[in-house]
Amino acid sequence: MPTPRETILTALHARLSALLATALRGEVLPERVPIDGLLILRDGEPGEPEVTLSPLRYHYQHRAEIEAVVQGNDRDAAFDTLTASIGVAITADRTLGGLCDWVEAETPHPVDLPIEGVASLKAAVIPVMLHYSTADPLA
Repeated sequence: MPTPRETILTALHARLSALLATALRGEVLPERVPIDGLLILRDGEPGEPEVTLSPLRYHYQHRAEIEAVVQGNDRDAAFDTLTASIGVAITADRTLGGLCDWVEAETPHPVDLPIEGVASLKAAVIPVMLHYSTADPLA
């Protein structure tokens, strides 16, 4: 049986997979970026939980990351469209069907990455905070 952490990350990946861009999880950047863009979900860091007693609960503010990448001549507009679609997907259900207490994306800081012989990439890491609680840090 998957842990709450894995269930939440799987649900977030499924939500990203519903977008036009190709969504991967934990993969390396492929040689070619799909025309609609590329999203790579990184599991990130759950951090140190706050602990409450009676009942025992571990409250996490897990920082996952979405790498968003576009390529082409109109990459500024494509990047804007891609990041806006991520925002819409997250705000449509901030609890991922009740799995999380709250999901919130932070502002991306895009960079242009020149590549010799082809159109440059525009990319950013978008931090996503996943707030959830568990009864056991390993379960």
